[in-house]
Formats: sequence, structure tokens, C-alpha cells
Amino acid sequence: MSADLFRRARRVSSLALVVTVLGACSWFTDFKEQPKIDPWQTANDTIPFRGNPQNSVPVQGSFAPGFVVSRTPSIATVDSMSGIANPIAADARSLNNGRKYYQINCEVCHGSAGKGFAEAPITKYGIYAPPLASGNAATITDGYIWGIIRNGRGTMPSYNRIGELDRWDVVNYVRGLQGKHVVAIGPVGLPGETGDKVPGPSQIGPTRPSPYFTRAGSQAGPSLPSGAVRTDSASTAPADPAHTHPAAPAPTPVPNGAAPITPTTPSAGGAR
Repeated sequence: MSADLFRRARRVSSLALVVTVLGACSWFTDFKEQPKIDPWQTANDTIPFRGNPQNSVPVQGSFAPGFVVSRTPSIATVDSMSGIANPIAADARSLNNGRKYYQINCEVCHGSAGKGFAEAPITKYGIYAPPLASGNAATITDGYIWGIIRNGRGTMPSYNRIGELDRWDVVNYVRGLQGKHVVAIGPVGLPGETGDKVPGPSQIGPTRPSPYFTRAGSQAGPSLPSGAVRTDSASTAPADPAHTHPAAPAPTPVPNGAAPITPTTPSAGGAR
């Protein structure tokens, strides 16, 4: 074999080797589609979805979006959310979930039974939080409690890290501490316990493959077969007017005199 033919043979062999190696890499797509985790995707069946970052827009929308209601901890701003209606029924699921969030986030200042500075651990440091089981807290609206958790007020910081729908569960539990519902008092588990002793994934997180649904809270569980009855609070939540009446949905109440925002109906198409 001549030297020229030998060089050509080596080049063809090298090229064939490169093509074989690159072809064996399933991720090689000419760099048009590189390896990555897409939104709402998990690496495999044993790794859960990533939780949404704090202040993410919930897939079910917002009762008080930041561009309408400021997040400043002022009295007027919190007052402006007083008229927001509680959409979550105070059923066993809601009260149990609210208890978990309350005992983790609120107990240190307001006390395990909601008695405020009379029992709160933080009292020994000279910080006094009002009672929630009695006094003025029993006279304010659900929307106000929900709003003060969202924004904070005075020495109370914002607990907006608690998702919007989970925040309503906390409101329901506070009403239970006031005697309106039967609730258990105290932590659900011991320090360091996890599993069902702590809250599960936030309801604004990707617990469904697509945000197409019609009732608040329905994303907390899997879609049900036709004709099945949901047993959580979503079964008692009012249906989306756009799906039950030919008239347009009623505008969402907007505080502070801002222009009403008419909720939009998700387009058909199902999960993507």
C-alpha cells in the first residue's frame, strides 16, 4: 500500500471512530438540545420536583398579587386585604395542615394554644405577641389574618414563605384555637421528626403536570376519574363560574380602589 493510500485509510478510520463514539452518546444532538432539567421535570422517578422559589406566582393565581397589593407591612395595606374571602373549608385536612404550619412558624411568638405572651417562648426575651385565641384576634376577618401573615406588621415579620392556600389553612387553625373548630394543640411530632409530621410540598409547587383546573386547592392531589368525589377541601370550594354559568366570571375583589382584575379561563388542551 502506498503512503498516500495509507494516510487516507487512517483518516477514514479516525473519522469512523469519532462518529461511532459520538453516536453512542444519547445526549449528543449537535448542541441544539443540551442535557438539562426542563421546567416541571424531574431527573428520574426517585427525585421529586423542585419546589417553587419564594414569591413565585402560584399556578392557581393569586388572591392579592404583588403588583396590586404592596408587600409593605403597613396597617393600611393589611387592612386592604380584610375583604378577601376564605376559599378553603375548615375540614380535617385543612386544620391538620394549618396546625403543622402554625406550630412551626407561629407558636414561638403566639404560644402553642394561641394565648400570646402568657405562654409564648419568646416572651422571656422581652418580645410580646398578642393572643390569637381571644381578644381582638377573634373579631378580625379571615382575610386580615391571611394578609398579616403575607405582609407582617409591626414587630411581626412576613411569613409569605407559607404558600397562599396553606396560609388559609393556618387561618382555619387559628379559628380553631378560638373555639370555632375542634383542633389539637401542640406540635404534631417531636423535634427532628419529618415525614407526615411536617407540612408536605407547598400547594403552589409542581404537584400537577399542568395548571389546568377550576377549583382552588385541586392541585394538591392527583386528578380524579370522571364521577369521583374529592374528599379534601377542594370538593367544597366553589366551582369556577366560567364552567358553571354562561355569564363571565365575577371580577376578583381588588383592594385600595385598583381596577378590578377579571380572572381568565385556562385554554383547553390538558397537560402538556
